[in-house]
Amino acid sequence: MQKEEIFDVIIVGGSYAGLAAGMALGRSLRKVLIIDSGKPCNWQTPHSHNFLTRDGETPANLAAIAKAQVLAYPTVRFLEGIADNAVKTETGFEIKTSNQQVFVAKKLVITTGVKDIFPAIKGFAECWGISVLHCPYCHGYEVRGEKTGVIANGEIGFEFSKLISNWTKDLTLFTNGIADIDSVSQAKLLARNINIVQKEIKEIVHEKGSVQRLKFRDESTFVLEAIYARVGMEHNTKIITDLNIQLNEQCYVDVNSFRQTNVYGVYAAGDCTTMMRSVSDSVAGGNMVGAMLNKELVNEQF
Repeated sequence: MQKEEIFDVIIVGGSYAGLAAGMALGRSLRKVLIIDSGKPCNWQTPHSHNFLTRDGETPANLAAIAKAQVLAYPTVRFLEGIADNAVKTETGFEIKTSNQQVFVAKKLVITTGVKDIFPAIKGFAECWGISVLHCPYCHGYEVRGEKTGVIANGEIGFEFSKLISNWTKDLTLFTNGIADIDSVSQAKLLARNINIVQKEIKEIVHEKGSVQRLKFRDESTFVLEAIYARVGMEHNTKIITDLNIQLNEQCYVDVNSFRQTNVYGVYAAGDCTTMMRSVSDSVAGGNMVGAMLNKELVNEQF
């Protein structure tokens, strides 16, 4: 198996954070390989918001513009594929793809995002990113004042309902079973006319991803126009475990303010590092990674 040339940096994950890191490194004259599967988590989200100069743009167009601009830098290459395995070597890192290609780099960037784990509710996945939303800062303005639900339980259900009440006064919390919320918190929600429905949800009835109503196990229904939900997640790559990269208490990749992980030479940014999932945050994190990695490479030369 013949190894490819040695890169300064390999970036695993070529969405917004990875592309931002690639641009900063390309502008720093670094030899970079970006490996991306071509399957972004927001593929069915109609529009992206809260990003200066591109508010309301489609995620696909944002990514296409970014990719074209990054690849205009001659030292940056892009490979559509899956980085399947990583090994730390004496000089850096060796990355193997799912089709057995091997690439070598001095430094490694993880910008692989996360995979959402949906509840067992029919129609949930089809509505995710369209009318079942994760972030009011990204999508709340477009559904302001509408008849809205929050699907969550426990402390996060209480805190998320508090937050969403800023965008609508017609809000209901659906705990999808017995509420695990203390009586004081429940009273606070009820005092703000935020009702709590504890029925188990069977289905989100929708039209091409646009929610129409919830259907419960008892076959009763509840009409809604928008839903917010907190879902579980898992990482998209086993490279994190290959390299023993440390996770934080929320199971995201643990990074410092410079986006460094606990493994020297490995940086991370984007959705795999934070629950604040937004284009702007990913771009900012990726830009920081590029600058800090270039500085690290410069320091190693002196």
